[in-house]
Amino acid sequence: MTALPDARVNKNLEGSGVRARVQRFGGKLAAMIMPNIGAFIAWGLITAFFIPKGWWPNATLAGMVGPMLFFLLPILIGYTGGRMVHAQRGAVIGAIATAGVIMGGITDMSKLEGTPMFLGAMIMGPLAAWILKQFDKLIEGKVRAGFEMVIDNFSLGIIGMLLAILGSLGVGPILAGLIAILAGGVNWLVSAGLLPLASIFVEPAKVLFLNNAINHGIFTPLAAMDVQETGKSILYMVESNPGAGFGLLLAFMLFGPRSLRPSTSGAIVIHLFGGIHEIYFPYVLMRPVMLLATIGGSMAGLFVATITGAGLVGPPSPGSILAYFAVTPPAATSRCC
Repeated sequence: MTALPDARVNKNLEGSGVRARVQRFGGKLAAMIMPNIGAFIAWGLITAFFIPKGWWPNATLAGMVGPMLFFLLPILIGYTGGRMVHAQRGAVIGAIATAGVIMGGITDMSKLEGTPMFLGAMIMGPLAAWILKQFDKLIEGKVRAGFEMVIDNFSLGIIGMLLAILGSLGVGPILAGLIAILAGGVNWLVSAGLLPLASIFVEPAKVLFLNNAINHGIFTPLAAMDVQETGKSILYMVESNPGAGFGLLLAFMLFGPRSLRPSTSGAIVIHLFGGIHEIYFPYVLMRPVMLLATIGGSMAGLFVATITGAGLVGPPSPGSILAYFAVTPPAATSRCC
């Protein structure tokens, strides 16, 4: 059996070139999201089932949606990002700093309104851990015996407090403003029926392993706000739709180089039913012209979704066809089945 192309070969591309640096950066962003996909699935299912327009509306259980969106998911991302940089101490201070940036994105605590800070967590978690790591290096070997625990705890607490304040008063509001600008642009594309044009930027970024950062850092917070207003959002479908990747792999299986054809059937199963989009990135990187195919396929999917008024009630994480069915609004299912 022919082995599948190894996405990690490209994800961890060595060298100092732009593509290598961007792929390594994208790999680190993905590493903050992937361990927490289960939490995204839990939140998506709770949203799909219990919001007012969900499968089984329940006001009490729907009350979990907001806190998980604004607090649990960003803190998990910040915790994971901090742990990547400076082990457990980095994880703790990453969570503290993320809590600060979360508060900076909330405009009304009583109604839990504002901007979910997934992107802020991706920034503040690793940054806080890196700062603490530099401090630990600075005092290494200079602390008198018996005072190590006191210094470790107080240094983490004080630096964490300062970074939480910075996140709340500085980074959070700035990111909220930037995301508001992005939201305005995306809303304009949606209202003008031009959302398929987003594929021109999204698809090239995906094959550089920036897919999770784009999806969960930008589109998921914007889509969550749409769901609160209308009960569904097409923005969940911009990055996560497996259709373009499925079409690419199908083309390779039928018309690609004979040496690659045996591997594509397994890749199709992993991609379409497992939702692991990274499996098709190496095929594109081998033939960069195939980017045009993925852009065209994604644009076609978004065009159909736009004219039919499609949308999802939660993030399809991972982006598989099974996850799509799980977060499809009940009204849409009743129309098609």
